[in-house]
Amino acid sequence: MSFLQSLADAFKGTSARVPLARSFTSPWIFADASSARAPFEYQGAVRRAYLENPVAQRAVRLVAEGIGQTPLLPTDPALAALIGATSAGQSLLETLASQLLLHGNGYVQVLKDGRGRPAELFALRPERVTVLLGADGWPEAYGYRVGEQVMTIPLLDEDASPNIIHIKGFHPADDHYGAGCLSAADQAVAIHNAASNWNRSLLENAARPSGALVYDTGEAGGLTTDQFDRLKAELAQAFSGDGNAGKPMLLEGGLKWQSLSMSPADMDFAALKAAAARDIALAFGVPPMLLGLPGDSTHANYREANRALWRLTLLPLGGKVLSALKEGLAAWFPEAPLAIDLDRIPALAEDRQQLWTQVTTADFLSTDEKRALLGIGPDLAPAQNDLENKQ
Repeated sequence: MSFLQSLADAFKGTSARVPLARSFTSPWIFADASSARAPFEYQGAVRRAYLENPVAQRAVRLVAEGIGQTPLLPTDPALAALIGATSAGQSLLETLASQLLLHGNGYVQVLKDGRGRPAELFALRPERVTVLLGADGWPEAYGYRVGEQVMTIPLLDEDASPNIIHIKGFHPADDHYGAGCLSAADQAVAIHNAASNWNRSLLENAARPSGALVYDTGEAGGLTTDQFDRLKAELAQAFSGDGNAGKPMLLEGGLKWQSLSMSPADMDFAALKAAAARDIALAFGVPPMLLGLPGDSTHANYREANRALWRLTLLPLGGKVLSALKEGLAAWFPEAPLAIDLDRIPALAEDRQQLWTQVTTADFLSTDEKRALLGIGPDLAPAQNDLENKQ
């Protein structure tokens, strides 16, 4: 049997699994150790982006909250209760969307009742989870660390039902962990934060650059050490800080104040900040117009930008999360659908209306074919009428 055939059989479940490489990188370190750039560190990156940067936080919340409030197709009531439940203050879909954007991995623990059926779905914090591999390199358990305590959660229960559903983004250099959008946006976030700090420092200095004290020595010689230290202390006490900005200085003894001006290159921090903000929006898949960034002409209006957000970001990410949950819960809900109801999304109303008009005017299609194209089940009314006539 060839290697490709063995690999295909492994994914189909008809043969033993093909061993994977045992070596893998950390889920939150993507930089080469030989490069000058510091390795990506998740905790610090989340603090800089989500807690300190308004553009990154708004982009993540715009996507995550949109997915959390997305209408779903009618399904099994028990499954709908599991997906829509709020546990420990977290909305499942919103939390998973945020984790995939920031970390690239989402881990859903399936908590079961006494009969072995899922009673609750809880999203674990991804930075605390470690994939534990078996002898063949495939995951066999997950380690969850809180402080010094580590809990091992088997991948499958005694009845071969899953205990954890792992959702991950594509990572080209890792077999077991996904890559998030934050790793790509980290440098843009650092630039945007640095530009904000520069702007704040400039405002604290009365919106003017600093200057220098020039001492005209003449024949008296330079300042003594005591004079220099006293002058430095008095300047720091009387003129530094935002509360002392704009105070006039009284100079004596040959001292002269020389203001320093900023060059055009120094003034480019505003353009640099705007470019960094657009890079952040690009990394998270949000049109800059929806984040209030000036100078964006990609979309003609707000409505088209909102439609682009749904088509290019929300629907793909939401479909990925729902498909993974459906596959993980297939042992208990094999036939229950779990998908987004496109007809109930206001931003896509015009697209759906155009599709309905095109299908309705297609005279060469039967009624059942039209219903199938629109995602509606077959019409059971004629069959029901025939049954009633026969009776």
